[in-house]
Amino acid sequence: MISEKNTKIEYNPITDGVIWKEILVYFFPILFGTFFQQLYNTVDALIVGRFIGKEAIAAVAGSAGMVVLLVVGFFGGLSTGATVLVSQYYGALNKEKVSKTIHTVILFCFLCGIALSIAGWILAPSILIWMKTPEDTMEMSITYLRVYSCGFFGNLVFNIGSGILRAVGDSKRPTRYLMISCILNTVFDILFVIPFQMGVFGAAAATVLAQMISACLVLHVLHDTTDCYRFEWKNLSMDSGILTDMIRIGLPAGLISVMYGFSNTIIQVGFNGISTDAVAAWAVYYKVDTVYWMGINAFGATITTFVGQNFGAGKMKRIYKSIRTTQLMSLGFSIICSFCIYVLGPWCIPFFVDDPAVIAVGTDMMHYLCVFYIIYTSIEVLSGALRGIGDTVIPMIICALGICALRSAWIIWVLPLRHDMYTLMFSYPLSWGITLAAFLIYFVFFSKLKLFGSGRILR
Repeated sequence: MISEKNTKIEYNPITDGVIWKEILVYFFPILFGTFFQQLYNTVDALIVGRFIGKEAIAAVAGSAGMVVLLVVGFFGGLSTGATVLVSQYYGALNKEKVSKTIHTVILFCFLCGIALSIAGWILAPSILIWMKTPEDTMEMSITYLRVYSCGFFGNLVFNIGSGILRAVGDSKRPTRYLMISCILNTVFDILFVIPFQMGVFGAAAATVLAQMISACLVLHVLHDTTDCYRFEWKNLSMDSGILTDMIRIGLPAGLISVMYGFSNTIIQVGFNGISTDAVAAWAVYYKVDTVYWMGINAFGATITTFVGQNFGAGKMKRIYKSIRTTQLMSLGFSIICSFCIYVLGPWCIPFFVDDPAVIAVGTDMMHYLCVFYIIYTSIEVLSGALRGIGDTVIPMIICALGICALRSAWIIWVLPLRHDMYTLMFSYPLSWGITLAAFLIYFVFFSKLKLFGSGRILR
């Protein structure tokens, strides 16, 4: 674990409190924070869909939106390495390592954000052409992706700063700052798109501006604290050992996110080959669908921090109890969410677009897919627990085969035999089921948690 000399700090509820209560106290701010994070693109899609047209919503939430999710997801996964290190060091009471990790990862984030902004502006046309973006949405898609790329810097800084705060048990302040920036994003969207008539350029610019504000807010709170995770500009530096550990732990998690994103991009390419109505409907479904993903990802982030801090503190029994408790809570959430999306989801579509054909296709999508959400639930909890102890390589391999490779093979060999949206969508429950089976086998019989524990993790 942690070899350096420890320093006593105050009572830590994650390592010492009542588990189910602390999980909920930690979970809900992350859930609300994720909700406001998702509102960025949802507000863009809603406003451009209502005031510009279905081509605009296909541009904002179609191919360009998939690229954004792919990039942000990779670096969000990569930053998991820093979150795990901070949570373990913080749980082990190692203040010096906490500080060094924070300054190393923030500097790394600054450099990556600048590089991504430049690359996104230059490569946007080539990427969208490769994705077979429909011709009637190509120009708007390029504009949106290029402008959005300018905001990668703010996006990464905010996400890594929020991850640091969550790693030390503070999930409330990131949520507050997201609420503020999301409100600002909505105001900017309305102004830029409606009275100023700036189109998708205005929608992207509104998001960039809001994300920059949120990055400044989270850096301010890190700088203002007196705890060991205080951020100071003069201490920015690269610790090679910490950077290596961060990449070792975070790179597999980042690649997992890319694999999910890449597989979704492959699905997007498939929809691009069907019709603009299918593309628009899929884009809208993706927005409604985020209700489930917000919750399940919040459970994953919660269990990662709980496992990480308790692993650093050497409290293995609390790790197993946390996993069981989170598993039960997430299963209940999935059942409720599936029911609500099946019944209420179709009523949300007209808020984005009023085209009857798009509404009909979107309704069919919701009714087909939401019943399978429960299959994915355990994947997020188990992988989150493994991330907490730094075990990310085998989960990456499982996802590479069960998600990315399987869906790619499905698109290449099965879709041509029956080229419709149901064939495309079936790749989701199929890949979830196979991946879950592989995760259960690895987690119960071969993972480090199995080696440290009694083997009765999921009873």
